[in-house]
Amino acid sequence: MKHVFAAALLCAAVAAPSFAQEIKIGYALAEDSHYGAGAKAFEASLKESLGDQFTFRHFPSSGLGGEREVLEGLQLGSVEMTIASDGTLTNFVPEVGVLGVPFLLRDKDHARKVLDGEIGREMLAKFDAAGLHALAWGEQGFRHITSNRGAVEAPSDLNGLKIRTMENPVHIEAFRALGAAPTPMAWPEVIGALEQGAIDGQENPLSVIVSAKLNEVQKFLTLDGHVYSSTIILVSPTLWNGLDDAQKAAFEKAAKDAVTAMRAYVDDVDSSGVAAMQEAGMQVNELSPEQKAAFREALAGPYQQYEAQFGKELMDRIQAVE
Repeated sequence: MKHVFAAALLCAAVAAPSFAQEIKIGYALAEDSHYGAGAKAFEASLKESLGDQFTFRHFPSSGLGGEREVLEGLQLGSVEMTIASDGTLTNFVPEVGVLGVPFLLRDKDHARKVLDGEIGREMLAKFDAAGLHALAWGEQGFRHITSNRGAVEAPSDLNGLKIRTMENPVHIEAFRALGAAPTPMAWPEVIGALEQGAIDGQENPLSVIVSAKLNEVQKFLTLDGHVYSSTIILVSPTLWNGLDDAQKAAFEKAAKDAVTAMRAYVDDVDSSGVAAMQEAGMQVNELSPEQKAAFREALAGPYQQYEAQFGKELMDRIQAVE
């Protein structure tokens, strides 16, 4: 009987289902945004590699709070994963702020080479000391200005403009130097503030402008590409440290697949978004190289501060990437 009982216990143990670990992933934008595209690609890749070991609960549209709150949740282990903008992440790893220096990154090809290369890997490694584990750089694209006050064609057009920025000191200082009135604001508050006239405008990549339907609350879109905006795919150290080597490798692959999906989304929106916004009633203008040069010259003072803050050597390294 003892042998029969032992055999029964063994069979029960073998037959017992293994419970999947749940991953709560929160992000600021809607599920049909580039954030959502990245999150879904991550989930699909992980399922392909690891089967049913993990399940996902998506919290788009700031369903778990603003980016800062979600990142703090990762630090505490109450949230497992997020895709967050680099502007918010400067509050956790200040060195990331160098990527927000206006007109430092020339185009998407240059930006991707910087982030996928040695400089990008060095920055990702810094997040562990901040209580976050960074897997890969995602993408939003180059940021543009929307407004209800009029088109922006010269630095003087920004005088007194109440413009929402991310909580990024680099961005805030740049707009202040250009004569604007930068207003840091968490994303969930922005649409309401635009509707109520508390702010005149905001700045974001086309991927956000289109997915958030900013044409419903903004009349003018200026394609100035003043800053390249990235995101980072992060997991909580609690989750990461509990993974075995095979699972970690699967997470890293999933992050690469998520980046591919996000960049494809951005490329698609960059090629079709302007026409979509024009059809939706927005007035669109694009700065010429000469007009951009005028903005760059107006930022000579802040550039000296940026070099002192981040190091001229690092900024030169970034610009030297081909």
